[in-house]
Amino acid sequence: MNRRHFFVTTVCVIAGAKYFSTSLTAEELASDLTFEVIYTKKQWQEKLNDFEYKVMREEGTERAGSSSLLHEKRAGIYNCKGCDLPLYDASTKYDSRTGWPSFYQSLPNSVGTKDDNKFFMQRTEVHCRRCGSHLGHIFDDGPQPTGKRHCLNGISLVFRAV
Repeated sequence: MNRRHFFVTTVCVIAGAKYFSTSLTAEELASDLTFEVIYTKKQWQEKLNDFEYKVMREEGTERAGSSSLLHEKRAGIYNCKGCDLPLYDASTKYDSRTGWPSFYQSLPNSVGTKDDNKFFMQRTEVHCRRCGSHLGHIFDDGPQPTGKRHCLNGISLVFRAV
């Protein structure tokens, strides 16, 4: 196999995976579902800075260890930065040693999920149920009582101490 053939094959595989992926971005998800809080793309861009928009509306990811909320230990509630909906109680936060704020459980009726099959992986994406903002992913390697790890982008959250 020569380099040209390898390059063309690689590009085709990546493009095909993107085309046939069942994952939707927060923007595509919002167009398919009705959320209580709906903004136009322009309104979201005015509300969020460029990086917040990339993470919350285009399902980007912040760099591991970069969140100011990673080591937050006070009692309180973590709200959605997009619509201020309470999402996670600080009592369910734990150190997963992954570099992202992690919780074993969300508050009742606060988040939604969908399949995320990007990057040749099967994951569960978690988003705010009220505005559709991307929060992160849920994995099955968390502590009891749920066994779940809600691995979140701190940039998608606002912490409110109580």
